Amino acid sequence: MDANATDHPIAEARANLSELLASVRLLRRTYFLTSRGKRQAAVVPAELGELVEQAGGADAAAVILSAHLGK
Repeated sequence: MDANATDHPIAEARANLSELLASVRLLRRTYFLTSRGKRQAAVVPAELGELVEQAGGADAAAVILSAHLGK
């Protein structure tokens, strides 16, 4: 697994799940899991996931972030 890459095929991530999770937890990295080169999901630090949950879920968090970033 290339720890510097942000996108990882799902099969590769599955094979290296412990390493990927350690990077997320210890280095506070975000990784995108891909299928056929398209991002399908993200693995983020637990604290970020908890904030998304507190905001009302992914859709609500996206609205808040988009407004904050002016997009």
